[in-house]
Amino acid sequence: MSNIRERVKTIIFGTETKGGRLFDLTLLWAIIISVVVVFIESVPSIKALNPGLFTQVEWVLTIIFSIEYILRVWSTDKTKKYIFSFWGVVDLLATLPAYLALFITGSQYFIIVRGLRLLRVFRILKLTRYNKEASTLVLALRRSRHKISVFLLFVVLIVFIMGTIMYVIEGQTNGFNSIPESVYWCIVTITTVGYGDIVPKTVLGKIFSSLSMIIGYAIIAIPTGIVSVALNEQNKEESKEQCNTCGNTPLDGDNYCGNCGAKLYL
Repeated sequence: MSNIRERVKTIIFGTETKGGRLFDLTLLWAIIISVVVVFIESVPSIKALNPGLFTQVEWVLTIIFSIEYILRVWSTDKTKKYIFSFWGVVDLLATLPAYLALFITGSQYFIIVRGLRLLRVFRILKLTRYNKEASTLVLALRRSRHKISVFLLFVVLIVFIMGTIMYVIEGQTNGFNSIPESVYWCIVTITTVGYGDIVPKTVLGKIFSSLSMIIGYAIIAIPTGIVSVALNEQNKEESKEQCNTCGNTPLDGDNYCGNCGAKLYL
């Protein structure tokens, strides 16, 4: 039994093996088909053509994801850690909706059932598990999380201050009925969305609004720079692990491989 467990673990978690690649490829297609089915099923005219087909496809996919989840729990050495990990929760969300909908019936609970079925769209998160670039982005975001947190706090402070100032300038007579509503206007303005449901009427309000728009462009650029720097540092570290030309492991601080002279990163 232990040999079977180790073999299953190698197939599921060993992406470099032939069985692992086939397993990952099968899951990728299952995820893509599942997400496509969720979107197509929401179109009434298409669903009316053959409503039973979508149910059958959904249950086949649910069984596939259920088997995958059970095998992952059974074969991993750290069962509890996997179950409560991010990917463990995502894998569970890929299987639960169809089963929960069986127990929650009745027209009064239709919205709940519909919500449970729409949870299937979270299966698309499983795609990132097989994308190396996504892992690099996650590591870069994790590295810059403190800077981003400080930046977001700064943005929140600006939004509250500017929203309060605009409330004082325009007031209820010009549509700014409360500070929360003014803060909403400020968020819409600095993000350059501009719904137009609340607009300043006074000259001073328009000047302040123009200032908010200019600040918005600066705010959008800052997180892009933070993440770009973190991504660049992450790419440097990954590329320095091993030379792509000769496979030699370079020394820390080297820009060129000491064995073949190839440039280690751009």
